[in-house]
This record gives sequence, structure tokens and C-alpha cells, in this order.
Amino acid sequence: MDDETILLAHGSGSRLSHELIEKYLLPPLTNPLLAKLDDSAVFDLSGRLAFTTDSYVVSPIFFPGGDIGKLAVCGTVNDLSMSGAKPLYLSLSLIIEEGLTLGELKKVVSSIKAAAQEAGVKIVTGDTKVVNRGSADKLFINTSGIGIIPKGIDISGANAKVGDKIILSGTIGDHGIAVMSQREGLKFSVPVKSDCAPLNKLVSQMLEASSKINCLRDPTRGGLATTLNEFAKQSGVGISIEEEKIPVRDAVRAACELLGFDPLYVANEGKLVAVVAPNDAGKILAKMKRNRYGADAAIIGEVTDEHKGKVIMKTRLGASRIVDMLSGELLPRIC
Repeated sequence: MDDETILLAHGSGSRLSHELIEKYLLPPLTNPLLAKLDDSAVFDLSGRLAFTTDSYVVSPIFFPGGDIGKLAVCGTVNDLSMSGAKPLYLSLSLIIEEGLTLGELKKVVSSIKAAAQEAGVKIVTGDTKVVNRGSADKLFINTSGIGIIPKGIDISGANAKVGDKIILSGTIGDHGIAVMSQREGLKFSVPVKSDCAPLNKLVSQMLEASSKINCLRDPTRGGLATTLNEFAKQSGVGISIEEEKIPVRDAVRAACELLGFDPLYVANEGKLVAVVAPNDAGKILAKMKRNRYGADAAIIGEVTDEHKGKVIMKTRLGASRIVDMLSGELLPRIC
């Protein structure tokens, strides 16, 4: 029953463990590779590969616009996509706190299924552990992913070139404010939802428009400001951006003013930053705008040979200021 809770015995390898997998985990996620229930998934791949892993400890596990399951799939899919890879297979490891209800687990697994289907990836192997009540916070998830990088694609944070244009795929700060508002019980006149989404199809469409995409990254923890600083330092270039060109929802801007946050540093889970060749920026942007996850995309700046290793922003008032990397933790357990 959905109101029954997870017991330590569900993680013991006993009959309850098998029932948990066979009744609640395998049916919604099944595919020929996973259904074998072997210790490893075996498959054929060729070409250059991308491999990534990440762990998710977001609190609370349910928030406006998503939950920890959707976040885990989208986060791993997006990490692969930022190298230009086509994501194919994911692993899924659940660390469950004793006392989590089966109803909550079913809801999370349903989100995992939906996100995987949208991204076109398969969960092919996994693991489940249960820890004592008080040893975790309901549910932690680890996912790893593997994908194939098409020939001719070379995307890295170290590849930015002077003159390149910087494209942001949409509004910033949505995820961080959505999670914080749910965590702290804050209510806004206009609800803020997480932007959590798989971006692999958007990236594929961008690469169809042009292969001259030098850098890609999803600005998660540390936000847009930290991502741009990473590019500047990795590539040894300067980056100039314009504040008025950076899209921010009015509700997010208001929430940030109330909480004392700068939207530039607030986490995102469904946005990307692209550094592209200047002559191809227009057609890449046009292609992005035809995808629902790039409808609000904008060119927000460019790469320069000045102030190397730094990000400079022209403010709405016409002044310029340094946008430094985030120091410390703005919003803990945001993903």
C-alpha cells in the first residue's frame, strides 16, 4: 500500500528487497537490458564516449516543477549533453531512509520514468540501499550516464575564442527560488517553478545549425556567474555581458530582492550557456528559439581579449562591474 513505509529489511537483500525491486522499481523502468537484473548492463558502443556521474540530495525531495527523480535524470542527461554527446544509458542508485512511504517512492520513480522517456534514454542498471531512520533525509539518488559524441564535435570550457558570442537559453534563477520557496514555506503572488528539464534535444538541434559551438555548460550550482567565470579561467579570455540582455522572470527577480540574492548566482536545472562562433550565432539562436526549452534564448555578451580570466558586466545604469565566482554556499542542497 502507498502509505506503507520502507523498512531496513527492504535493503537487506531479502525477499522484501526483491519485492521492492520487482513491484516498485522494475515495472516502470523496464527495458531488455535492465530486465536481466544482472550486476552489469552489457551493450555495444563505438566511437568517442562521454561518461558522467552525479549525486542528488535536494531538500525537499518534491518542489514546484519537479522532484529529486526528475532532477537526477535531467541533471545527468544535461551533463552528457554539454560535451555534445547523445545520452544513451543511465544507472540509478537509490539510498532510501527508513520511513519513506511507498507512495513517495512510486511518485519519484514515475518522474524518473517520464524524464527518461522525454530524453530518450534508458535506465539499464541500478542499486538500492536502505539506511536507518535519521541517517539520511528521505531519499538520495546517484546517477551515472554514458553517451556517444558525434564526429567533428569538440566542446570544452577551454575552447572559448576572442569574438565568440555568448548565448543563454532562457531565464535564470527559477530552480533555486522554486526549491527555496518550498523549503522555507514562502508564498509569492506569481508561483515560481523549477526549470528542471532534459536539454539533449535542444543541444542536438543547435549542433544541426552549426558545429561551431566551442563551449557548453548548464549553470547549476553557482549559477550563470560561476559558469562564465569557469569559461574565462579555463580559456584564458575575458568575458563581457550586458545585464539588460539577461532574461529573469519578474517573480524570480522580486524573490531575489526579498531574500537578498543575486539571480546571477542562483542555480538552474534546465538552462545552458553556449559560447559560439560569431558568424554562426544568429542561426544557432534561431534554432534554439524553435525549441520550447530555448524559446527565451538570448545573446548576452561576447568573449574579449581584455581583463583575461574575468567576467565584466555592463549594468542597466551604464556602469561596469566585475562578476566574480560565487564564494561559499548560497543555497545548500539545491540539487
